[in-house]
Amino acid sequence: MANEAHAAVDESEYISPQSHRSNLWRLTLAQALSGANAVVVYATGAIVGNMLSPSPVLATLPISIFVVGMAACVFPAGEIARRYGRRIAFLVGSGAGIFTGLFAMAALFMGWFWLFCLSTFLGGAYAAVVLSFRFAATDGLPVSKRPQALSLVMAGGIVAGIIGPQLVTQTMHLWPQKMFAATFLAQAIVALLAGFILFGVHSPTPKKQREQSGRSLSEIALQPRFICAVICGAASYLIMNFLMTAAPLAMHMHGHSQESSNLGIQWHVIAMYAPSFFTGKLIARFGATKISALGILLTGLSAVIGLIGEDVFHFWSLLILLGLGWNFGFLGASALVLECHQPEEKNRVQSLNDFIIFGLMAIGSFSSGGILSSYGWHTVLLVSFFPLVLATLTLGASGRKHRR
Repeated sequence: MANEAHAAVDESEYISPQSHRSNLWRLTLAQALSGANAVVVYATGAIVGNMLSPSPVLATLPISIFVVGMAACVFPAGEIARRYGRRIAFLVGSGAGIFTGLFAMAALFMGWFWLFCLSTFLGGAYAAVVLSFRFAATDGLPVSKRPQALSLVMAGGIVAGIIGPQLVTQTMHLWPQKMFAATFLAQAIVALLAGFILFGVHSPTPKKQREQSGRSLSEIALQPRFICAVICGAASYLIMNFLMTAAPLAMHMHGHSQESSNLGIQWHVIAMYAPSFFTGKLIARFGATKISALGILLTGLSAVIGLIGEDVFHFWSLLILLGLGWNFGFLGASALVLECHQPEEKNRVQSLNDFIIFGLMAIGSFSSGGILSSYGWHTVLLVSFFPLVLATLTLGASGRKHRR
């Protein structure tokens, strides 16, 4: 089986303990800074989209294009990492993050909706690279230590959850005539700083003779374990994105302030990453399947709270539970992916997993704004239950098969 095949670390991927410790802390710090990119886009994207778009129905289009950018750039980023090493992929992603902020700032000054959409596409490309940090942290480690390394890097998102919303709150009125323009300039500077940190990452040298080795993607993708991992990861990320895309605009529509929305997003992102300090240990103790199931349950509860009321308390409670559900669901699914590939297959398999997840997310994100504007917030919440039911059924079937 794949997990048995990679139980021992591939010698060609050896990283010294000192380099691995350096990588781990660099990736964690970069996660904290780079993760602010996505937070800024989610906190402002629908509001700026509503300001610049020719129709209210298109208000959430920039966030949807952000997700498209993630999906479209997963495979190119993985190919760059496979051919030239992860560090080069990280630096290319940082460049995209810098242009995200500069283009968004220019779009606000010029009033160009299409340019703002281009900036969020680049932001999605940057986010796709940032999400590969979690897998990069496991390079050269034995299987037993991978969940802890993966979750520690994701814990850097706690700081991103503070930096991102505060970046918006403290800068959105610096240029009163162009709200949020200074925010995106600050975001570009943060992306530049993250690039300097990532420049010191050590990654295994790509081996030319191993580029065509390993099983075919179709063989890997048909593994029941991989199918379960993709469905759980997609459900966790899709619903998190679906609800978080609509929540700031829904709060605005229900008369809540931008500051309340920013604070809700801040606590949501903190909840997304705070459990990462111990999620890896929980996965090692109880198994990835059970932790994923817990995440799906918490995500469902968040939607239930949203259906109960529309006060600030309800929105904040929903966003916090949604963040916790994403952490357990997505990290549990990511740990399942690590069980499905051999060392020489890792970049292709990890890229395939993320491509499927972000592709499905794009569909959900595109529909989120239209459903919200046409049918209201409660309909958005009700629709979110369909992927959760599918993930629950898949986890149940996988658990029974695994026990047998």
